[in-house]
Amino acid sequence: MTKIVFFRSGGSFYGFEEDGHSGFADAGEDVLCAAISAMTMLIINTIEVAYASRVDYDIDEGATHIRVRSKAALAEFEEDERKRYAVSGLFMSYFYQLNELVEEYYDHLSVEVKDIDYV
Repeated sequence: MTKIVFFRSGGSFYGFEEDGHSGFADAGEDVLCAAISAMTMLIINTIEVAYASRVDYDIDEGATHIRVRSKAALAEFEEDERKRYAVSGLFMSYFYQLNELVEEYYDHLSVEVKDIDYV
């Protein structure tokens, strides 16, 4: 099962952590794993390139652990309100998309939110 925990501070999503293989199908055939991987890389690349903001991420493929966070989503680190809204909205959109997937893949995916300050 893949467990994804989103980080939120002051109502703004600023990152997430993914752990585990979905186990939906064999490696190379797992559409759920492919979808999660593609969306994760889309978020990283969008924040870095389209929003020209720093995104901190760590990908450990062997342990199937990924952590993605961006200070650009939070008012205490980013002055540009539009950029904050865009970055936080991207994380929030991923959260809602994954919750849609949980409805079909509930045995292979779990999603939760932790309200925690960026450290």
